[in-house]
Amino acid sequence: MTVVVAPDRPASPLRPGIFLAGGISGVADWQRDAIEHLRPAWPVVYNPRRAVFPMGDDAEGARQIRWEFDLLAFADAILFWFSFETTQPIVLYELGRWAASDKPLAVGADPSYERRFDVVQQLGLARPGLTVQADLGSACAAANRLPGARSSQGAR
Repeated sequence: MTVVVAPDRPASPLRPGIFLAGGISGVADWQRDAIEHLRPAWPVVYNPRRAVFPMGDDAEGARQIRWEFDLLAFADAILFWFSFETTQPIVLYELGRWAASDKPLAVGADPSYERRFDVVQQLGLARPGLTVQADLGSACAAANRLPGARSSQGAR
């Protein structure tokens, strides 16, 4: 597995890949756990969580936002995870944007996430067949069944 971490960009396209969309500040490092769950199925993971982010640096903030914007579009699928610690308004925006597309999505929201009801209701309207998982392991298992994952195409 190759993990591409912001703000790095691959020299050549790496596919198939899944983007980890969810909180990156003020929340536990859920991405580390997700990567382990996704390892058997996804050759490439796009991880927006940097080891160190220079908060207050507008140029780096803009670079991060552009990286996420570009790689969300490039990825073959997106895993959304809403942890309980913060509201994560940008992730809600990204979910709305991509739920209105045909990009394969897997979504999970912790039962204690304050906007879980809204996520479930909105996705029930935008993507009626998509189940919002209640734990990260189940959300990753759903991601591992999406088009592009090794498990969705049989053994390679």
